[in-house]
Order: sequence, then C-alpha cells, then structure tokens
Amino acid sequence: QVQLVESGGGLVQPGGSLRLSCAASGSRFSISTMGWYRQAPGKERDLVATITSGGSTNYAASVKDRFTISRDNAKNTMYLQMNSLKPEDTAVYYCNAQYLVIGPPLRNYNSWGQGTQVTVST
Repeated sequence: QVQLVESGGGLVQPGGSLRLSCAASGSRFSISTMGWYRQAPGKERDLVATITSGGSTNYAASVKDRFTISRDNAKNTMYLQMNSLKPEDTAVYYCNAQYLVIGPPLRNYNSWGQGTQVTVST
C-alpha cells in the first residue's frame, strides 16, 4: 500500500509563492496518476492539478498559469509550485495518488494524504 505525506504548506502573503511536496512510500506499487486537491471551509474538495506517470498535466482553470505540478518518479514525490497566490487559494491541500499494487494479483488503489494548510492572507 501507499502512504502519502504532504509538506510545504504555511502562511504567505498575496502574490507570494509556496512549494508543496507529496512523498509516497510503500512497496511493490506503481503510481499512475497523482494530483493535488484542495478544500476550503464550507466548500467541497476540488481538483487543483493532476499529473500522470508520463508527465501529462491537467489544471483547474483557477490555477492555470500560476501553479505548476511536477513529479519525480524515481523519488515517488510530487510537487506543486504555487506562484502569485491569492486569498482564494486558501485551503487545505491534499495529495492523491492512483496506483497499482504489484502482486500477483494486481490491485488498483487510491490514497489520500492528510493534507497541508495553505493560507494566503495579509
């Protein structure tokens, strides 16, 4: 199984930057797609960005051109570089991974991290 641990959250002023990291650990797994999601108080959890093992990315319209998702497959680590942060970006950011556990049998799983708080405020 895969355990995900986020880090890098914190307090930043509008216009500032943060870099989030998500480290995946476990054994006999192969991660296909990883992604960042966020949830603000009183709102649903929304997709921020995803990245496949091949490097294909997808971004929410609200963060495109400001955020950059990346991953280091060798380290099983995903990153989210957040620039030009806005107060509306304030949320708990969650790491997600879709992965296969190599058996046999092969098993498909989805895991979430505990989340890291990002606060953008003056």
